[in-house]
Amino acid sequence: MADYIYSMETRLTPDQQRGVNLVQEIARHAGLNLYLTGGTIRDLITGFPIRDIDLSIQGNPLRLQKELEKAGISVQGVDEELRILYLLMPGNVRAELNMTRAETYDTPGKPPAIASATINEDLRRRDFTVNAMALSLNPGSRGLLLDPFNGVADIEAKVLRVLHNYAFLEEPVRLIRAIRLSSRFHWPLEERTQARYDTAKENNYIENIGKRAVGYELEQLAHEDDPLHIMRALDKEGWLKVLHPHWSMAKVDASELGQVVKTRQMMNDLGYSVEAGPIVTYFLTRRMGSKDTSEIQRMIPRRDFVDKWKHLESGAHDLAKKLTSKEAGTPSRSWKVLSHATPENILFLSLTTKQQAVDQKLKNFFGKWRQVKEKLPFPEMAELRITPQLPEYPKLMEEAFLLLLDGKLRSHTEIVNFLKPYEPPPPPPPPAPKRGRGKAAAAKTAVPGGEASPPAKRGGKAKVTEAAPAVAPVPVPAVAVPITETKAASEAKKAVAAPEPKKAAATPPAVKPATKKAAVSTPAVKPATKKAASVKQTVAKKSAPKKPARPAAKKAGSAKKAPVKKAAAKKPRPKETATRKAAKKKR
Repeated sequence: MADYIYSMETRLTPDQQRGVNLVQEIARHAGLNLYLTGGTIRDLITGFPIRDIDLSIQGNPLRLQKELEKAGISVQGVDEELRILYLLMPGNVRAELNMTRAETYDTPGKPPAIASATINEDLRRRDFTVNAMALSLNPGSRGLLLDPFNGVADIEAKVLRVLHNYAFLEEPVRLIRAIRLSSRFHWPLEERTQARYDTAKENNYIENIGKRAVGYELEQLAHEDDPLHIMRALDKEGWLKVLHPHWSMAKVDASELGQVVKTRQMMNDLGYSVEAGPIVTYFLTRRMGSKDTSEIQRMIPRRDFVDKWKHLESGAHDLAKKLTSKEAGTPSRSWKVLSHATPENILFLSLTTKQQAVDQKLKNFFGKWRQVKEKLPFPEMAELRITPQLPEYPKLMEEAFLLLLDGKLRSHTEIVNFLKPYEPPPPPPPPAPKRGRGKAAAAKTAVPGGEASPPAKRGGKAKVTEAAPAVAPVPVPAVAVPITETKAASEAKKAVAAPEPKKAAATPPAVKPATKKAAVSTPAVKPATKKAASVKQTVAKKSAPKKPARPAAKKAGSAKKAPVKKAAAKKPRPKETATRKAAKKKR
């Protein structure tokens, strides 16, 4: 059950789905049961294109005519005897809404006696098993398939089977329909059905056919995907003369019919919904006389179909007149004229025009001008922040396309000048960072290789912690940059200049301090901040021992070292130990 709901939702086109939903809602408000029936279910299961929608309702559909028209559905024809409404839904979707009925035939070929019936009785009066199926559209049983004659099995076997032995006798038009469906699907008649078909043909049951049935077959012939193939099959069986005595393959414009099929398919691929039935019928009867054409038009039940057929030539003439006037003087204006024209007039004009200018514009409309759209959107749009989210974006794209058609947007400068007025204002700047903790965090990130030292309190002394230098030491060239002597280096020089006392053997030997060259070669470490450097200098001054100041030199180059002998002589000599006295006596 769910599989058929899925098939219905995926196989029907969006326009067909919307049309079915509209009728379903109207039937539900009226309290009537609605079913999808006939050829729609057959095409739904077989996978063939669904050309029209067959709907059956348990009740009188004529009472729903006003509600259907209010919903935007056009009623193109009414059969009051059989209680059938011929509908045209939005999107050029053809549909039939008929009453579920039972038929009783008193005389073969004559209109039957009609009575309201259930859906099961309605399926019994149909022609072939593949058409005697229904799908419920009611809330309680939506998606339920009714198949009392096992039509699904005949679809799988790809055969056509009549429901009963008197099918061709009661409705002789089923002889024509059997050949039409067999030629379309390339399905043979089932063995017994073929025998009954041959019997009906030999006994000339076809002479009892009614005009209403002939008109229905004429319209169905116009909606075939390959009408020329169907016409040849009907002509071979002799049924073409039954549809009209003066009709033959010689009266058919075969070359134009082939072009209709190609152009219609091309327009469908471009997104145009074309009702090509009136155009097909025009070329099927093009070489017939006006009297014969009028007789065929009177038999077709859909009056709207006939009106479109009659006005094909006048509509194409008006469109050609616009395309050759000042209204279509530029490519952009021609595009506007053709965009607002009906697809049927465009299709018919492209097949019948003899004016070279009109033909060239139609070719450009289907080909060259559509390729211009591939240049959109411009790369400059991203630079100017013009995106599809802007409300004026569709209007901008349409205007840019028309200017491209006329060759007014060729260079980068022209494109930028055109897009500049549509550029949105720049986005607002990001908010400024908050004060307080944000500053401390920024200070931490400012010092690479470790955390920032906390700031010193006012009036207090900063604590100095020994840590690895944050910046790698850079060697300083000894020749290029003059280096001033530090306090530690000058103390080392004094210690080197002072001579050792002669009798100070007991004192341990003094460690030789680093010379001036060593002091020069050691790289100076750059303090992390000025504050930290000043703190280090104050600590070094306090910890260093106080010594007499060095006399100032007259010149930096000729400075002489101060004598240190007097200071050394003033020191008290160490007392002689017992070992030293013993050594003197031995001497």
